[in-house]
Formats: sequence, C-alpha cells, structure tokens
Amino acid sequence: MNKKLLEMLNAINAKKQEVKDLIAADKLDEAKAAKNELVNLQNKFDLAKDLYDEEEKTATNNAQPATPVVEDKAKQHEAFVNIIKAGLSKQAVNEEDLKIYNAMTEADPVAGISEGGVTVPQDIRTQIMEMRRNLDALEPLVHVEPVTTLTGSRVIEVTADQVPFDNVDEAAQFPDVATPEFTTIEYKVAKKGGILKSSRELLQDTAENILAYLGNWIQKKARVTRNFMILSQLNTITAGKEVTIADFDDFKDVFNVILDPAIAISSVVLTNQDGFNWMDKQKDSEGNYILQKDPTQATRKLLFGIYPVHVVSNKVLPSVAVGDPVTSHTVPVYMGDFKEAITIFDRETLSIEISTEAGDLWGKDQTGIKVRERLDIKTVDGEAAVKGQISIPVA
Repeated sequence: MNKKLLEMLNAINAKKQEVKDLIAADKLDEAKAAKNELVNLQNKFDLAKDLYDEEEKTATNNAQPATPVVEDKAKQHEAFVNIIKAGLSKQAVNEEDLKIYNAMTEADPVAGISEGGVTVPQDIRTQIMEMRRNLDALEPLVHVEPVTTLTGSRVIEVTADQVPFDNVDEAAQFPDVATPEFTTIEYKVAKKGGILKSSRELLQDTAENILAYLGNWIQKKARVTRNFMILSQLNTITAGKEVTIADFDDFKDVFNVILDPAIAISSVVLTNQDGFNWMDKQKDSEGNYILQKDPTQATRKLLFGIYPVHVVSNKVLPSVAVGDPVTSHTVPVYMGDFKEAITIFDRETLSIEISTEAGDLWGKDQTGIKVRERLDIKTVDGEAAVKGQISIPVA
C-alpha cells in the first residue's frame, strides 16, 4: 500500500472515531453529517485501492524476479548507516542499500537523500524506546498511547457524585436517572527535536559504532524531553493545591482523604534524592520506619508497605532553595496514580535530517544531525495526582 492510500486509510479511521465521539456526545445531527463524509471517504479509498491493485498486478506480471526479503539485522543496520553516510558525504545512495532499507521499513523509496532525509527503521526505533525508559525515566509512570494521526480526540467519562436508584412501587412509572457525564480530550502532536553537531570523522566509524552513537544520543534527548513534559504537566495539575508534608501523618491525609480510594489503591510516590533521604529517616510512634522493603523487588521501597516510591536524581527533579542566604530547601513529592492523571499521545516516528552546510557547521568541519519526533501530553484526571512539599532546613 502506497503513502497516499495509507493517508486515506488514516483519514477514514479518524472519521470513524469522530462519528463515535459525536454519538457519545449525543450530537446526532453532526454525527449523521460525519457519517456521510465517512461514506465518501470510504468510496474514494475503494476506487483508489482498485486502481492501485490493478497497477500492482500489471507491474508484477512485467517485473523481474523480486529481491528476497532481507532477514539479517546486521545487513539492515548497515544499509541504514550507509544511507546516512551518503547524506553526510553528498553521495548517491547504493541501489542495493535502498532496496534493503525500503524492505525493512515498509515505506516508499527514500526521497531527498541529497538533503539527508531518512526515517529511522522500526527495530532501531524500538531499541531507542527501550533505552530511554531506563534510569531516571518518568515515562513508565504515565499512560502512553500510540497514535497514527497528528490530531484526534478521546471521550472520557467524568467522575461525578453518584445518586442511588429510587424506590419503585409495583406497576409504578420508573423515574429518570442522571446520565453519565463525558468530556472530550483533544490531542495535537507537536514536533520535538534537536540537532546533534558531530565531527565529520563520524563517517569513518563502523555501522555498529554509528548506530550506538546515534541511538544513545537520541534516547537521552527523548528521555529528557518526556521528563520535562511530565513534570510540567504534574505541576500544572497541582498548581495552587500543594500540600505541606511535615511528618508521616500528612502522607496518610493524602492517601486516606485527598485522593479518591479508587485512585489511592493504585497510587505511587515520586520524589527526588532529597525527598527520599528525608522519608527514609521518618519513623512512626512505635519507632518503625515508614519506608519498608518491597518483598517483590529488593531495590525498591514502599511507603507504609503499600505505595511504591520512585526516586529520581536531584538534577531531574530539583529541590527549590529558600532564603538568601539559603535557610532551607522545598522538596517536591508527587503522589497519585499518574497513569490515570496523564496521557502521552505518541506518534512513534523518528526521522533524521543531515547537513554539513547549515549555519556555522561548514567552517568547523562539523555535521548536523537533526532528529525529529512527534508527541503530545494531556491531563485526563486532574484529581488523580497531589503534590506535596517538604521543607528541609539547611544544616
């Protein structure tokens, strides 16, 4: 299936979701209009697909024996690196490398290699995704939804006070009940990226070294980007509602009262090194530490033996100095079910552009490797997260 057909198919899927959303919102007239648009889109797709299939059949009958699919990952990676090198050195792409690359990405033939445009293959992108979720990554704490379109929406039921059923006498009329409330969350993935400035000697490295070099840099930047977005969203959710944490009873107030029981049962704690150090020293009235070992994971601790505690570096989640000169630090500690609170809509695409001439690169004999990805972040349930603040005096 070519790029045009894929775009048409994505448009059909998006329109189907739009119809469902309008029906859920009880906008029947708009839903009918959207349904008519969906029928037209489907008809156009069917006609275009028929023409495409006929062209493919003709081309197959007239074509030479097909090149076998490449299974060797080493050859796939080498082809990808060779295409990057071609972009760096302004050379033509080897035809065999292009065949291998197109086969493993299931994409249209690469265009604009002279300008350095190339899409990161699936298996390499998967490795980068796995790498970025290690160490101080906050992404595993929130919900991540892969999307195939640049814009879209989700209909979410609003948590509301529930009214019980009324008593109904025999043969009496059943009373009306309140219908569920819904809200629509719209996403629009934004372009994120940066430029890695590298020496031209990168061309002389092996395929393995170049892949490792690119992968390591990309995953670091992707992790930092997501961490920043998640922390910004948590601060937005909790702005003006911060809770002072002075002792272990204040933690109990958060989990017993402030958070809904349905949220509290799946909640976690997120803090930095300062916060963890303070929590790790706190004891209850019987002298027991409030942080206990997780019997299922030796390197992790649980608050009150219930809530997993996730610790990140002070560089990722800094404490705030108070006073001049500094007399104390305000330490952030987030509590709640962040998967319920926040969703990242991830387009899950990575693309690379290469230039040796942009800006001041030419004069410094450097290469600019520009990496792009697309994602958005939205609040789903603003009541599912609480920000606590611990004041720690400077010794």
